[in-house]
Amino acid sequence: MKFLIDNWTLILVALSSGGLLLWPVIKSSGAGLSPAGAVQMINRDKAVVVDVGDADEFAVAHIGSAKHIPLAELAKKLPDTVKNKDTPVIFVCPKGLRSKSAAGIAKGLGYARADQIAGGLSAWREAGLPTQKS
Repeated sequence: MKFLIDNWTLILVALSSGGLLLWPVIKSSGAGLSPAGAVQMINRDKAVVVDVGDADEFAVAHIGSAKHIPLAELAKKLPDTVKNKDTPVIFVCPKGLRSKSAAGIAKGLGYARADQIAGGLSAWREAGLPTQKS
């Protein structure tokens, strides 16, 4: 106890340093992939892209290799679309809000490598990456 009282400033500095080192990890958890990170996963890991936007949104613009499953039908249709639960799955929607929910649903279904593109299709376009129309 005497050690703690005599060295409280050193202990405080050590705890603060540890917290500052962990802050980037805590801050970025659940934030999603950058468009460049998504491209890397698609190319290296053969990730499957699933667009969870509405049919109209998908028709206007989508990532070229994306499969379309509306968010409301995801729990029912994802197991038929991506049979191997070890396959990385990247979810996308126009702004990134529904895709975050989709990643959570997929993880609940057992897809451990489910993620989403932070900022959605908007961020994809801002990065200068191509889209297609139906």
